Amino acid sequence: MQREPVVAGMFYPANPERARAEVAEMLQAAQASLPAGRFVAGLVPHAGWAYSGPTAARAFAALAAGGAPQTVVFFGAVHAWGVRRPALYARGAWHTPLGPLPVDEAMAAEILREAGGEVAASEQAHSEEHSIEVQLPFVAYLWPKAAIVPLMVPPSAGAAAVGEAVARAVQPRGHAVYLVGSSDLTHYGPNYGIVPRGAGPEALAWAKENDQRLLDDVVHLRAEAIVERANADRSACGGGAIAATVAAARALGATEGRILEHTTSYDVRPTGTPRDFVGYASVVFS
Repeated sequence: MQREPVVAGMFYPANPERARAEVAEMLQAAQASLPAGRFVAGLVPHAGWAYSGPTAARAFAALAAGGAPQTVVFFGAVHAWGVRRPALYARGAWHTPLGPLPVDEAMAAEILREAGGEVAASEQAHSEEHSIEVQLPFVAYLWPKAAIVPLMVPPSAGAAAVGEAVARAVQPRGHAVYLVGSSDLTHYGPNYGIVPRGAGPEALAWAKENDQRLLDDVVHLRAEAIVERANADRSACGGGAIAATVAAARALGATEGRILEHTTSYDVRPTGTPRDFVGYASVVFS
């Protein structure tokens, strides 16, 4: 089972040399503000690299400072129709412009066992989903010998329990496993059907406040509150992925989350009046 890229050339470069150069540049820039500490997990955005790549790079750089993992477990958002329960890509490999990344099939099997039926093995569910794919060139660049476990988590009430099941599966391996959750934040504007403050600076401020309520739950590790908050406020497209990441990090001993960057697509590329834009955050857990 080989999963080929579906958004290479759109969200990020398909050309290997260009992809490698962009990853290197983003990670180098992230070194300027590298936080102190050892981190077990991170939360990253998943838009096109031109918008969210540097924000994601901050979390990957912070994780990389703690050493190279054997495996990276990804909790992905669900944008595809019909994925109603967590879906695990349990075998094979994912191709990236920087080379293939094998699935840790033993770890995947252990997660399925610990989750008891709450997680389904479904490679098909991942066929068009981009939330994990856009992160993989960072892994291939930083840790080319690492394996991955891709897990899509819908924004449902059981998301935190899925994270706890993953923590039980990875705990025996200790620091050999990193966890990475993938979600963007508030999607504001007419294109997204959220316009409580119209357009302009007030709209931008409202969206950031909307994000911040969710981020407060994240940094205080309130995993069980995250899906309800994200759904009610429409403050994340991957509320399930966030909740699972926070729950897993907490179960592995994390006591706090640290926001490395909180921005929006408008802040990254400010053109005209703020009207349609998306929030991004990079968070690590120690």
